[in-house]
Amino acid sequence: MRMLVLGGGLQGSACAWDLLRTTDAEVTLADARPETLPALLDQDRGARLRVAKVDARDAGAVRALMEGHVAAMSALPYYLNGALARIAVDIGVHFADLGGNTAIVREQQQLDARARERGVSIMPDCGLAPGMVNILAAEGIRRLDTVETVRCYVGGLPQHPQPPLNYTLVYSLEGVLDYYTAPSWILRDGRPVSVEALSEIETVHFPEPTGNLEAFHTAGGISTMPWDFEGRIPEMEYKTLRYPGHAEIIKAIRELGLLDVAEVNVGGVTIRPRDLFVALADRKLRQPEVRDLVALRVVVTGTRGGRASTVSFSLLDRYDEQHGIGAMMRTTGYSLSITGQLQVAGHVRRPGVTTAYEGMPFDRYIEGLAERGVIVHEAVT
Repeated sequence: MRMLVLGGGLQGSACAWDLLRTTDAEVTLADARPETLPALLDQDRGARLRVAKVDARDAGAVRALMEGHVAAMSALPYYLNGALARIAVDIGVHFADLGGNTAIVREQQQLDARARERGVSIMPDCGLAPGMVNILAAEGIRRLDTVETVRCYVGGLPQHPQPPLNYTLVYSLEGVLDYYTAPSWILRDGRPVSVEALSEIETVHFPEPTGNLEAFHTAGGISTMPWDFEGRIPEMEYKTLRYPGHAEIIKAIRELGLLDVAEVNVGGVTIRPRDLFVALADRKLRQPEVRDLVALRVVVTGTRGGRASTVSFSLLDRYDEQHGIGAMMRTTGYSLSITGQLQVAGHVRRPGVTTAYEGMPFDRYIEGLAERGVIVHEAVT
């Protein structure tokens, strides 16, 4: 059996590493710059790990690479996933990705009939958020007779925050800025509405030493769920978690125009303010030696058996010191690996295109995380 991971960044490398240790598959890891793969995978090269160089924008090259694999898992930027899913369906290969853009997911859903004919599973939104958080929210909804509110909180953070932002990059800064500037879609009074990113700040408490975190709206975290549950649930929202004070600093940076994408002339040179900000800030915020954590909470309120009830899920995951794998790598990359394995084993709820919260077998997914030391705690009141 051969399995393909597209994208050799932190999340893709964690996915490949996990596949090599939890299956007997031969794994191909493809990237445009394979020479930059993390040292984490050095010991596996030449054994069951094959490293390939490919430009994911080259459909012919991707098609040739994908042939002969039973499943492909994409840890590439979201805008590539629509084309990659089409190739997978044409070839007859299971496909999963990390999602992150609702329009692309809708594009992929148009492949449903063809994917069913081919007998393959196409599953977008299989990372952390979207991904794990959606799966947990959907399970909370299923456990109640009626649902009033669904509130989801996720954050990837340094264990020991440093000013000025108390934040360290755990994935692309450009991706982070997209979430800070694009509208956040939520359910209010049963209807999808957009709210401004970084707005409606609230405090969420986690056990010490993490303590109090601030939560605020950002884009994309619950993907298609506001539309899928329109008219069925009054309130549903997703917020990002950061250390207190982060949102107000980012708001000031945004309001000064430093995150704008419209070009401006500076001393005769045309630039995009965001490009300059990324070039400067990325060097400060990308600190590979910093140990990270992932904090997650999902709270679903409603009724069960005629009485008020709350279903909640929480997680605090930390950097794996033994293997040198970050918490964001674990929660995102392992989630993608588990998805691919469940697809190949035929455990997803049906073939065709299903988002993670629709198609993922909950118990098997949670058990898979626990086997890897990623522990989701449940509470029902």
